[in-house]
Amino acid sequence: MRLSSPSCRYIPANRRGRVHSPHSSRPSSPLPLTYRSGVNLAQPCPDRATRGALMPDTSREVRLATLPSGLPRPQDFAVVETPMPVPKPGQVLVRNRFFHVFAALRTLIGGSVPGAPFPGLSPGDTLFGAAIGEVVTADGDDGPRPGEWVSHWLGWREYAAVPVAECTPLGDTLQDPVAHLAQGRTAYGALTRGAEVRPGDTVYVSGGAGSVGSMAGQIARLLGAGRVIGSTGSPAKAGRMRAELGYDEVLIRGSDPIADQLAKAAPDGVDVFFDNVGGEELRAAVGAANKCARFVLVGALSGQLAEEGTGTTSPVELDSFQLLIRQVTLRGYSPQGDPGVRGEWLDRFAGWLGSGQITFPYDRVEGIQNAPVALHDMLTGHHFGTVVVAL
Repeated sequence: MRLSSPSCRYIPANRRGRVHSPHSSRPSSPLPLTYRSGVNLAQPCPDRATRGALMPDTSREVRLATLPSGLPRPQDFAVVETPMPVPKPGQVLVRNRFFHVFAALRTLIGGSVPGAPFPGLSPGDTLFGAAIGEVVTADGDDGPRPGEWVSHWLGWREYAAVPVAECTPLGDTLQDPVAHLAQGRTAYGALTRGAEVRPGDTVYVSGGAGSVGSMAGQIARLLGAGRVIGSTGSPAKAGRMRAELGYDEVLIRGSDPIADQLAKAAPDGVDVFFDNVGGEELRAAVGAANKCARFVLVGALSGQLAEEGTGTTSPVELDSFQLLIRQVTLRGYSPQGDPGVRGEWLDRFAGWLGSGQITFPYDRVEGIQNAPVALHDMLTGHHFGTVVVAL
């Protein structure tokens, strides 16, 4: 995909093929966050001849300033101005346009966990995460060229020197660049490979309003699920999950026990459990599981979002007898171990978007200076869908 600014190739947020939602669960915050739908059409498209003249001398990035006690707060981070990065041989300079704010940063700030694909963060380190940007400079003929849009993992900064091998050209499958930050690849892979959803299945999605869960419920339905149940932390989100994402029933954490709510929502039991949360919700799913139910675990938010601790553990006590008697299968899934899922997901996603069968809900936050508040708001449940910072 070669675009000269994020204003090009925009898909409008209408009823058919709607990419995201313009709504926000939290209209105000300590810093002036703004939530906008779509790509900023007011931005001009600079041509390649003027890019060098427009290049600033400095770039801003978000660093971890102090190790937090409990959930990270905005004051635990610093937005720092640094000299413009200079690409080394084999690297390209990318002007980031969007990056993803994701819950796993809490675990990385807490020191990460053994075997995780990403290292822990220490004070002074720059945060990182999935990003979409435009190549500004590139040497040689190999790799992406200036003007081409790519995805990579050096988010949380305005400009990044990215190894060519770590850049993925966006291509033309999805017309809106922001759609590449949708977390549907995880949901699609887990539901097709991990749980193998079948027509008529009753599917329960914990954490159904988050970046992964907001896609998982829709995908389960498209794969043939007969009944889709989700969970969330507030009645407001529950209403949006029913109205916008097609959930049949939504359980609300903090009201009645999850096990009691699930028994009412799924009186005939659960065939598939798509677990973002763990904890009480995983235990409740075991109690509601049908014979030969398939559980696929993709997250551990009950530990990551706990007020106490470091977000690096997510313990839960399960009744092994029930797992045995019901012949429940539990499987962990990560797209990092499934490289073939990306292309398959992009093709399905593009088709579903084009036909209006799926939406990509996200909250857009303007400006890198507001990213620390966006992270805190996401960790404390004030966002709906994926959180994207626009630069």
